[in-house]
Amino acid sequence: MNELLAGIRERLEGDRVLWGIALVLTVASLVTVYSAISTLAYKADGNSAKFLFKQIGLLTGGWVVMFGVHRIHFKYFGKLANALFVLAIAALVFTLLFGTDINDARRWIKIPFIGLTVQTSDFAKLALVLWVARQLQVRAHVLHDVWQGLMPILGGIGIVCLLILPSDFSTAAMLGAICVTMLFVGGLPWSHMFRIATLALVGLVSLYGIGKAAPEALPRFGTWANRMESFVGFATGEDGGATSAEDYQIELAQVAIHKGGLFPHGPASGTSRNFLPHPYSDMIFAFIVEEWGAIVGGLGLVLLYLALLFRASRTAIKCESAFGRNLVLGLGLMITVQALVNMGVSVRLFPTTGQPLPLVSYGGTSLLFTCLSLGIMLAVSRVVQQGDSGSPRATGPNTLT
Repeated sequence: MNELLAGIRERLEGDRVLWGIALVLTVASLVTVYSAISTLAYKADGNSAKFLFKQIGLLTGGWVVMFGVHRIHFKYFGKLANALFVLAIAALVFTLLFGTDINDARRWIKIPFIGLTVQTSDFAKLALVLWVARQLQVRAHVLHDVWQGLMPILGGIGIVCLLILPSDFSTAAMLGAICVTMLFVGGLPWSHMFRIATLALVGLVSLYGIGKAAPEALPRFGTWANRMESFVGFATGEDGGATSAEDYQIELAQVAIHKGGLFPHGPASGTSRNFLPHPYSDMIFAFIVEEWGAIVGGLGLVLLYLALLFRASRTAIKCESAFGRNLVLGLGLMITVQALVNMGVSVRLFPTTGQPLPLVSYGGTSLLFTCLSLGIMLAVSRVVQQGDSGSPRATGPNTLT
């Protein structure tokens, strides 16, 4: 047994803390999904084991991907960055034109013959982070120049985010913010950051104006506006209560969190599965807190994701390659920010977004792409530990050193 464990440790190279975080989140996913899935099973055929086995299959496939990818030198992902970026744009355009329409949102495409449904924005997020990291390496010497350094990168970010925007505002906004953070850490001057902030403000105001003047141009604008207005308190009923399904969902999540208290009650102890919408996906954080308490389930999850970002930052600091440094930090930000947004919705820090909890929420392509992202992060950390980053260290006014 000891020899088997030693053999596994030898094959799992890279940051051991990242491996440990991934393992804990995987176990949390299996325990929580099986406990929360009863409502979904009841709506189907009552067989909750079927959904558990699906989650086990997805997580197993994700770990296979993670293990395979972490053995690859990260410089090869840089060589694929441009091709993946173009492919992501093509996939997003195809989704907008021919994707499956659910609740006025076209986010999915069906792969022929196998019946698998893919949310193309999950692929686009990873492809864009790869592309931005690559561009920061290529254009490091001209980042101070607006037209040679800033605008080409900002244009690519804008194209992908605008293609995601019609069906998923929260993902587009989150991805844009993460990429801009990558630009800042990668050495973009403060003057350019102010320009980006101005453009973003003008864009948001224009988007709101277009939505109000021509709602048919943005079919989901009403949903976005209602969520934001409810969140800031502009849309309440005469008695001050919730007026939307999103408000009602958040209130039920807060009820589940209140029932959880401070200390764990154990698996299968939660009752919010009977009334909380999507306790196995969007609202899984509230269900975890109900069963495992605010200290273990709530604070514990927050610390796990923050530890993931911390380990990504440590790897970035030690990495001599500008591409590897920006890549691991960008992927760490993507996973952590998505997790914090998901958890923040349950405690009313953010309006309802529909973002899953990375590596924990039930099913979906998001889980597989999260594992792929973790595999790339581990690939960077593995190369850093071996002392062969593959390219000289770049510098800039805001560069990690």
